[in-house]
Amino acid sequence: MHSNTASPTATRPFTLRRATEGDLDGVLALLAETAGWLNRRGVRQWPADGFPAGRITPLIGEGVLYLLDREDGPGRPVGPVATVALDGHADPEFWTRGDDPGSALYVHKLAVARDHAGTGLGEALLDWAGLRVLTLGKRWLRLDCSKDNPGLQGYYRRQRFTHLRTVDLPHRASGALFQRPGGLRARASGLALPISDRRGSSVPEHV
Repeated sequence: MHSNTASPTATRPFTLRRATEGDLDGVLALLAETAGWLNRRGVRQWPADGFPAGRITPLIGEGVLYLLDREDGPGRPVGPVATVALDGHADPEFWTRGDDPGSALYVHKLAVARDHAGTGLGEALLDWAGLRVLTLGKRWLRLDCSKDNPGLQGYYRRQRFTHLRTVDLPHRASGALFQRPGGLRARASGLALPISDRRGSSVPEHV
């Protein structure tokens, strides 16, 4: 899920698009795969069996859930290999008025299919999200992650996120709060990952 190691998979074309109602089953399966993988490693941030449809359907309806499709060639999509939600919702249990919640966009549900792990897709999606921050006139890209997973926290630090604080609530597995300025900040390896944004712009993301 989180690696800076590039592979030949990363040279294939990818298309980023908003998820639709017809994508729900595929999204749930991808998130369940990732949740199972995390839980087998002792990370309890997500439910072991994935999320119920009721948690994902609103994200699709609001137009804030995105899928990354891999293509074998022009017009030949293989299907979604990663997902991310990006919105202005600051979790009130974590982000306070002093954080100026409206100055940021927030990453949720970032997941990469296991057979595409280690190809830099997570980094590319974070860079895309960073560009959206600037496009919408915001300042920060923010997220929360497992408070008991130093490996995952280390990954975000390598992506130039800064750890702000950890909010330790007994009913929340998450709580480690991170942010970085908007724009391209991921560690570049010299390999360009072409992500075509179907809303009309082509964004060269860096693995």
